[in-house]
Amino acid sequence: MPADEITLGMRVRYPRTGTTGAVVSIQQVAGNRFAELDSTHLLYRTDLLIPAEQARHSATTVKEDAKEIIRREREFAAGSELQEALKNIDQSCEGGG
Repeated sequence: MPADEITLGMRVRYPRTGTTGAVVSIQQVAGNRFAELDSTHLLYRTDLLIPAEQARHSATTVKEDAKEIIRREREFAAGSELQEALKNIDQSCEGGG
């Protein structure tokens, strides 16, 4: 999202940590634009923030991806590939400790 589109009161999300909040102030520091969020009172670069509405949509996508992963893992566990792999281990734990 372009940094100049962030406005006071806008609900945004910082995707790297999942932090969500409303913008309470906007500051210019060393040539970069930062927004302070009400949830943490920390500054976040505005070019790295996304609108909170987009964050909700992406969470749905992640949930769908997780369901697909679980389905594939269940298929693998039920298949003969896992059973064959289990036959080739001696059930010992050699953790080195």
